[in-house]
Formats: sequence, structure tokens, C-alpha cells
Amino acid sequence: MQQQIRIGTRESQLALWQAHRVQDLLHAAGYSTVLVPIKSEGDIDLVTPLYEIGVQGIFTKTLDAALLSGRIDIAVHSLKDVPTQMPKNIVTAAVLERGPVKDLLVYKEDVRWMQQADYVAHIATSSTRRKAQWLRRFPQHQLHNLRGNVNTRLQKLNSEPWNGAIFAAAGLERIGLRPANAVELDWMLPAPAQGAVVAVCREDDKFSRQACTSFNHAPTRLCTHIERDFLRTLMGGCTTPISAYAYVATNNNIQFNGEVCSPDGTQTLTIARTAHATTAYDLGAAAAKILLEQGAADIVTLSRNAQ
Repeated sequence: MQQQIRIGTRESQLALWQAHRVQDLLHAAGYSTVLVPIKSEGDIDLVTPLYEIGVQGIFTKTLDAALLSGRIDIAVHSLKDVPTQMPKNIVTAAVLERGPVKDLLVYKEDVRWMQQADYVAHIATSSTRRKAQWLRRFPQHQLHNLRGNVNTRLQKLNSEPWNGAIFAAAGLERIGLRPANAVELDWMLPAPAQGAVVAVCREDDKFSRQACTSFNHAPTRLCTHIERDFLRTLMGGCTTPISAYAYVATNNNIQFNGEVCSPDGTQTLTIARTAHATTAYDLGAAAAKILLEQGAADIVTLSRNAQ
């Protein structure tokens, strides 16, 4: 009988969508699988802001523990939630082809207030990156913490007297919950690896690693590596206002844009670089080193002290 691959996943609707996507890809390659839902610490505490929890790996460490203990064979994550330094003996098995990368504002009534310089809007998000970029553009607005899975956050938005809340487009679209009253924030640079899904496994599990090679998307893996290298080199984590986006442009060139911002949006360092895909592996680290020479470490430290 063929070996069955146990796929570990969080229990939210979005996490299950991601796990089912990996399951479908494995089935298409001829493998037998079973899903193993596991509740993470990040799903249990929906009140405390992420930056107060010590967010590094909060959505991944429970699955990592299940993986290392042999309870599951593969863990599926949103890649932006995965720490840049993975636990010992756990490796990336595959990065799926990337989905939408942008952020959306889900609003109530209308967004005419975005054109009014003196209007004080109330916007909800738990992301320090989104808060920083929003305050840089709208310094008079009030930001509110918003935790929970996609469904919970949409319900919370409806029940609170807020003007809107910020979501990742991928999260809403993948589970069919993008409302008509949503506008893409094309000026907001995404989190490193936003929109990407990763499957990880034990380093010594050759069977699972081989199984996942069938759906690894090399361009997405390269681009998200560049973004995460930028984050790692800046010594930032999920709670630091660091943004990065790399994509394949013309002639197989990789276009990279990165940014580090203070929590209140008043200090920003940005960088844009291009390299051919064959030489772009270290593009993110190189860009980060340039920003460090320009004082990025001080902004990162400011962000940590603010938390």
C-alpha cells in the first residue's frame, strides 16, 4: 500500500483552503494524503496585539512541533508567517505559484473621506507594516487593532464604528469573501512573501520532499526568497514595518522594491533594484545592506522599542 502523506494545517477557512490546494496538487501527482487540522497559539489569543505576543512563528510553531514529533509529514503555511530562520531539521519542500500580493481596504459606505485632508478616519489592522504605511499617507487617522481569521475580522469590522479595515487580497479572494466594497491599495508595498503558500517537511523525509517537487514554482520561490532575505538581513520580524516585493519583469529580470518604515510612518527608507534571474539570488540581502548603510538599523530599533 502507498505511503499516506499527513498534511498539517491550521483550522481557519483560509488555512484549510491552502492545505486543500496542496492536497489537490499531491493527488494530481499520484500521492495519497490526509489532512490533520491543528490549532495554533495565534488562533487561540485573538485579543492581544501580535507585537505584544512575541509573534515570531506564532502561527507556525505548533505545526512545526507536530512535524518534528512525527505527527504530520508536511505543514502548510502562509509563507509571510514563517520566520526567516526556520527550525532545525525543517526545510522548505515547495513554494506554490503566488496569488494576489496587494492589500485591500474593505470600507463602509464610501471612501470619499480619503480625499479629505481634515477628516479623521478610523481604520483597523493588526499589522505594524500596514499601520506605518497608512499613517505616512494619512497621519491624522486613528488606527485600531484587529485580530482573528479573515471571517472574524470581517465580522468585527461590521460591528465596530470604523470606516474600514485592511486585508490581504489573497486571503479574501481565495475563500470567496472579497466584498464589493473593497479597493486595492496599489500604493501600499506588501509584506515579504505575501500571497505565497509554502509546504515544509522534515529534512530527512525524502519521500515527502520528493512528493512536493511536483508543484514547486521556481519563480515564486526565487522572488519570495529575495524578499525574505531582505527582511532577514534587516533583522526584522513579522512585527517590524518592513515591506518587500520582487517579481519577474521583462527579459527574465527580477524587479525588487523594498522599504523600512518607522511605526508612525514619519521615517522611511526605500530601495529599488533589478537583476537577471540567474544572478538575483542575493538581491534582497544586497538591497538590505545598502539600507543599513543609510541608517535602517536605527529605524528597526525604533520600531522594536515602540512595541
